[in-house]
Amino acid sequence: MAWKNLTQTSLADAFIYQHEALTELDDLNQLIDWKSIESQMNTINNNPMGEKAWPPLVMFKILLLQSFYNLSDPACEKQLARDLLFRRFVNLSLTDPVPDHSTIWRFRNTLNKNGILQKLLDNINHQLNSQGLIIKNGQASIIDATVIQAKNNRPNKNAKGENTQDKDASYNVKTASDGKRKTTYGFKAHANVDEDGFILSQTLTTGSLHDSNVFEDLLTGSEEAVYADSAYKSQKHDQLLKSKDIQNRVLHRAYRNKPLSEQQKSHNKLASQVRYVVERTFGVLKKYYGLGQARYMGIARNQARLTIICIAHNLKRAVNIQRSYS
Repeated sequence: MAWKNLTQTSLADAFIYQHEALTELDDLNQLIDWKSIESQMNTINNNPMGEKAWPPLVMFKILLLQSFYNLSDPACEKQLARDLLFRRFVNLSLTDPVPDHSTIWRFRNTLNKNGILQKLLDNINHQLNSQGLIIKNGQASIIDATVIQAKNNRPNKNAKGENTQDKDASYNVKTASDGKRKTTYGFKAHANVDEDGFILSQTLTTGSLHDSNVFEDLLTGSEEAVYADSAYKSQKHDQLLKSKDIQNRVLHRAYRNKPLSEQQKSHNKLASQVRYVVERTFGVLKKYYGLGQARYMGIARNQARLTIICIAHNLKRAVNIQRSYS
C-alpha cells in the first residue's frame, strides 16, 4: 500500500525525559485493538501510484486528538509539531514530519464520504461492550437533540450580494425554561445515549427539523426501554415501541383542557430521573468538545465532526470508568 514509512524510534526519542505527563493517553491507547480499526480503513490511499500518503491509523488518531482538545485543523497541525504527548499517541518519532492541516481536512472528509466513520463508531462500541464497559443486556436508550449554531449564522452578504449563511442550516425556535423564545440558525445533533453516558447512535440534521423525525433511526434494536422527552410522544411512536416489545418511557404531554393524570405525572417523574443522562452528555460535548458551534460549512462536514466527537467521548468515558474500577 502506498503509505509513508514512519520511523519507529530514533536516537532523539531515547533522550526524551520520561515525565508522567507523556503517559496521560496511554490507558486510552491500550484500550482499543487498533489493528481492527486500521483494517476498516485499509482501502484509503492504497493506490500504488503517486505520492505516498499518511497511514490511515495515524490520521485517525490525529482526528481523535483534535476532538479531545477541541482544536481546529491548523491548530492541530501546530500541536502535533511541538507536543510530545501528541506524537506519542499517534506513534510519530521526533524525526518524523507531521501532516499539514489540509491533509487532516481531506482525510476526515474522505472517511465521511466513504461511510467509514459510523462503522468506526460501531467497531469501538463493540470493543467496549466486549470489555464490559458498554452493557447491552437490559440496555436503555435515552434519546434527545441539541442545537448547534452554524459557522456562518448571520444573514450577511458577500461582494456579489449573496447570502453567506450556511445553506444546509436553518432556523430553530425553542422556548426556554424561562418562557422566552430563542432562535438559533444552525443544525441539530440527535443522539441515543445509554444510562452510562455512552453514545450508541447519532445523526445531524438541519436546525428546523422536528426531533421526532429521526426517532426510529436512532434506535439500536437491542434496547429494552426508551426514554425521551414529550417532543417524541406520538401514537405512531407508541405503536412502534409496542410492536418491538420495548418499554415506553417517553414523557407524556399535557394538552389544553387535558392535563396530565396523576399516573402520567408519576411516569414522567420516574422517567426524568433517567433521561437527564443525555442532557448531561450534550453538556459535556459542548463544554469540552466545542459541539455548540459548527466548525465547518455544510451538513456533511459537520456530520463527520459530530461522529468523531462521539467516538472520542466514548473512549474518554470508557477510560474514566475503567480507572474508577482500578
